[in-house]
Amino acid sequence: MASDDQIINVVGDRFCVPYTMELLVKRKIQSFSNTHYDVFDITGNVLLQVDGGVWNFQKKRVMKDPAGLPVITLRQKQALSWKQQWLIHQGESSEMNHFLCSVHQSNAVQIKNNLDVYLASPFKKDGRDFRVTGSLTSLSFKVRRGNSIIAEVSHNFTWGSCEGKESFKIKVYPEVDYAFIVALVVIMNENDNA
Repeated sequence: MASDDQIINVVGDRFCVPYTMELLVKRKIQSFSNTHYDVFDITGNVLLQVDGGVWNFQKKRVMKDPAGLPVITLRQKQALSWKQQWLIHQGESSEMNHFLCSVHQSNAVQIKNNLDVYLASPFKKDGRDFRVTGSLTSLSFKVRRGNSIIAEVSHNFTWGSCEGKESFKIKVYPEVDYAFIVALVVIMNENDNA
């Protein structure tokens, strides 16, 4: 088991487990106004759900636990910039004291979708805390902390992808907050579909 300084806890320690997690994320556009994500473990149990409007001017996604309680809210920040930016808060709050992190598109013009993640920390050092790097040859990407890979995501393309149904396989390494990784998958997917 990792020591406390090796645990990557962004959303909450209940989402950090001492073993590698294999997750499946299924995205479905339910109507003209709603998109839905379900997150399953390898045995088929629902771990998290994410809901939000498809055609809203300001995108907002709420992640809930299996009991339907809000875990985090992801909001796309509307700014006069070519780079997309998202803010993540605890629960359904938008208050600064519940702010967890911001996720920025790395470059305004880019061939592959890379993201930089900045944690809300009173002991913040300069620079990004995490980097999401995409692949040119497929719709897969990796989440890195420094030079270490902490999660890997692969897109499962099927004919259902053309009908608004997509799925992603996620491998989250031990002691890494899997709710945080799922939030990055949602943001990456929302940026790709913007």
